[in-house]
Amino acid sequence: MTQHYTINRLGHQGDGIADGPIYAPRTLPGEVVSGTLLGQFLSDIRVETPSDQRVKAPCRHYKTCGGCQMQHAADDFVANWKVDVVRNALAAQGLDAPMRPIHTSPERSRRRATIAVRRTKKGTLAGFHGRASETITEIPDCHLLHPTLIDAIPVAEALAMLGGSRKGVLAVTLTLSEVGLDVAVKGGKPLDGPLELALAQATEHHGLARLSWDDEVIAMRTPPIQRFGTAGVTPPPGAFLQATKDGEQALLQAVSDATLGAKRIVDLFAGCGTFSLPLARTAAVHAVEGEAEMTKALDQGWRKAQGLKQVTTEARDLFRRPLMPDELKKFDAVVLDPPRAGAEAQVAELAQAQRPVLAYVSCNPVTFARDAKILVNAGYTLEWVQVVDQFRWSSHTELAARFILNNLP
Repeated sequence: MTQHYTINRLGHQGDGIADGPIYAPRTLPGEVVSGTLLGQFLSDIRVETPSDQRVKAPCRHYKTCGGCQMQHAADDFVANWKVDVVRNALAAQGLDAPMRPIHTSPERSRRRATIAVRRTKKGTLAGFHGRASETITEIPDCHLLHPTLIDAIPVAEALAMLGGSRKGVLAVTLTLSEVGLDVAVKGGKPLDGPLELALAQATEHHGLARLSWDDEVIAMRTPPIQRFGTAGVTPPPGAFLQATKDGEQALLQAVSDATLGAKRIVDLFAGCGTFSLPLARTAAVHAVEGEAEMTKALDQGWRKAQGLKQVTTEARDLFRRPLMPDELKKFDAVVLDPPRAGAEAQVAELAQAQRPVLAYVSCNPVTFARDAKILVNAGYTLEWVQVVDQFRWSSHTELAARFILNNLP
């Protein structure tokens, strides 16, 4: 007899969860489903009673591609669910906060993608891996990526033909810049003279701005510039970049709102200057980042820009050596944009430093809520949270938030 399961809620990865718990991908709360149960996971799922929030996926690749998890759900449902993910993470720490309206990036706006490419007997196969699978799905009609990235997939295929192996998968990261494609390749054949020459010729042939091979720059026709405010920055190969320009602007607006009026700002986990350089239009900024190549790129971008206040940089591992209270006392606002692990060590020092305003940007609501609890316990108020969905149709949730010190005059 076929077993039926009722989906009660969605987990953090976007999977439906039934009693057990039993996990059923691409299902929605209230749906009755059946399928093959393997341990705690349901496969070969059939939706017996669909939710009124279920929609037809806009992308024809959705069933086989692992790039999206939520195209089967209405946009409003996904938006509300992501806001609730943040609310629930805060509630688990005994916290609450006013939520600004969610900002969702438009489709076909992703400016960076890592394409998986495998050489085959007949040529190449390029696209995204299927969910929890080594199978590669071609994505010519992808609704996530900027059309220029889709048009660049043949570049990834050409590079695989030059330096890929039939035994492995090449990871080709394509990034849009102001002057052309910035391409970084991982997992290729070891470099030798003939391969380097062939890759340099391919860079010229395809009009690439820059080509890197396992972190080594092979050729650069022109520096691949990213624009942060009025400054043009050339990030090192593979450096962090917000997924969409639209999402970056939404986060920047939130950070600008949070630090409005500040004259001296410290930007922690500053990257290549996503926030530091735009904020320098009205404030002096000290940018701290663990990767020296990123701080170098940030500094060069500032020096070439016009009309910005002073920006200083410091290469420093903030996990092992966070800024201490006496160092933080120099600033009247703090910006943090840590990786998924959060900034627990740095936040502990901020709790003692008692700075008037903190702007916290996070890609992980759980670690954000943990850090927020430390700050609230130290006398801060979580004034508001802004959810930003630049990973459309995924389970990934980002946010920006403003903390203010309670005893400010």
